[in-house]
Amino acid sequence: MKLFEYEARNIFNQYGIPVPKFSVVSSPEEAYKAAEEIGGRVVVKAQVLVAGRGKAGGVKLAENPEEAYRYAKQMLGSEIKGEKVRKVVISKAVDIARELYLSIIIDRSIGAPVILASPEGGVDIEELARTKPERILKIVVDPILGVRDYHARRAASFLELSEPALKKAQEIVVNLYRVFENYNCELAEINPLALTPDNSLEAVDAKIILDDNALFKYPEFSSEFVRDLSYYEAEAKKMNFSYVELDGNIGILCNGAGLTMATMDSVYVLGGKPANFLDIGGGARADLVEKAVTLLLQHPKTEVIFINILGGITRCDEVANGIVAALKKTTTSKKIVVRLKGTNEEEGRRILEENNVFVLEEMDEAARKAVELGGGR
Repeated sequence: MKLFEYEARNIFNQYGIPVPKFSVVSSPEEAYKAAEEIGGRVVVKAQVLVAGRGKAGGVKLAENPEEAYRYAKQMLGSEIKGEKVRKVVISKAVDIARELYLSIIIDRSIGAPVILASPEGGVDIEELARTKPERILKIVVDPILGVRDYHARRAASFLELSEPALKKAQEIVVNLYRVFENYNCELAEINPLALTPDNSLEAVDAKIILDDNALFKYPEFSSEFVRDLSYYEAEAKKMNFSYVELDGNIGILCNGAGLTMATMDSVYVLGGKPANFLDIGGGARADLVEKAVTLLLQHPKTEVIFINILGGITRCDEVANGIVAALKKTTTSKKIVVRLKGTNEEEGRRILEENNVFVLEEMDEAARKAVELGGGR
């Protein structure tokens, strides 16, 4: 789960990582007051969970409270890359002599945390890795031993700093790892870490992504798990099935992650574009199938639904009853392609055919039909 910048800043503050003075506001009037209290130039930053907000107009430098008021008014209630702005941060503007990069991330290829450091911050780290890989230092950390002093010294030295910033950078590396470890992070990032003209350091931006599996430890965040999900992903989460939003127009509903991925691959190879990954899991009853089918029928991007079931502990008659129930409660002209195999297959087929839903025998045949109905080749 992604945290908002102000939440990450609050955590950094608690762990001794210097951040500019800031205030979180939800109205232009509060923005004016916050800018007045902070004094001088401030930065108005939209609080959204998408990248590239600066280029989208979500970060503005205000010379005075009047400008802060105006920018906050423009941002609040607007949308940035499809996400509504409900809060903005008013942050003291920092004089930046140089921008640095520092993060800790899980490298899943080796199953360990990795410190990433670069003397060139404020840019997309993936682009920097492509164009100037020698400017990024990668330090693997043993998760049992944690970050050691020599890790911190090596990372800080790579940032090309002199005293006292060098010593402060070492402290920031250690404290950032403490955040990473204590909050079960997938990512803890400072970009940029600003070097000021007086040789001090400040985390001008803060980014934290928590491991969803550890959210039960953090009730202050876990209740807002759906914050970075689409409406349909959030609804699926409430219904306890796995759903991921994609960009296509063919809705996919299967039982089992492997079958779902294989079905998506078949659709894609045949020229179609999956609209989602939806796995109802094993043993799904009719009521769950009904909810899942209804969700896809309601989705504006979904033109065709491909239901591919291999019945083991999942009974085909339960699936059929769920499909029929969803169709009866939803007025739609969307096409449904069904392939049923396994437990109670004959009964499931009978139920569907009695309700004018026809079942195809083979997965490739059904996938081809779904792609054809969806406008693919």
